[in-house]
Amino acid sequence: MAAEDQPDPDAPAGGADVSAKLFGTWEIGELEYADPSTERYITVSPVAHTAGRHASKQFKKSEISIVERFINRLMQTEENTGKKQQSLNYVRDAFDLIHERTEENPIQVLVTAVENAAPREETVRLKYGGISVPKAVDVAPQRRVDQALKFLAEGVYNESFKTTTDVEEAIANQLIGASNYDVQTYAVSQKEEKERVAAAAR
Repeated sequence: MAAEDQPDPDAPAGGADVSAKLFGTWEIGELEYADPSTERYITVSPVAHTAGRHASKQFKKSEISIVERFINRLMQTEENTGKKQQSLNYVRDAFDLIHERTEENPIQVLVTAVENAAPREETVRLKYGGISVPKAVDVAPQRRVDQALKFLAEGVYNESFKTTTDVEEAIANQLIGASNYDVQTYAVSQKEEKERVAAAAR
């Protein structure tokens, strides 16, 4: 194979077209990843709605854009189940808020927030002769990303449900807080709690 035919090792995951923009506004080609273990599981593409084409394929979720996965997580409540267009609009508006506050690419803020909210250690229960004993284990990179998205979505729900805070404002608050590693943010506090419990069970 000729040298010019070799794939670019620095090309974004998932074969995304870096010239296209998410929501027609946000660049996807200049993102930085601080955590090499989760980088291959945080895919970014300009498509925010793939119509569930990977839904029935095991582990294919990691090929879906991290933005769409976050939107899907926001739908997983009784009130918002299935309302994807509504959740997508919330995230689009929240990205505008994030850019106004931080002057950064909101996709970069989301990627950093996911990396900061991903727990590295958790506990499992082992049975020894009928007695359950907690044991600390390392978390697989794909599960780390899953857990981070769960914590971020729960934080948005807790901040916006039955409160005066708009959903877009809650999304912006949670993502900016997690990207700055603010322990007052729900996602980061949950990560710290998981790792604290695991450290005690070593």
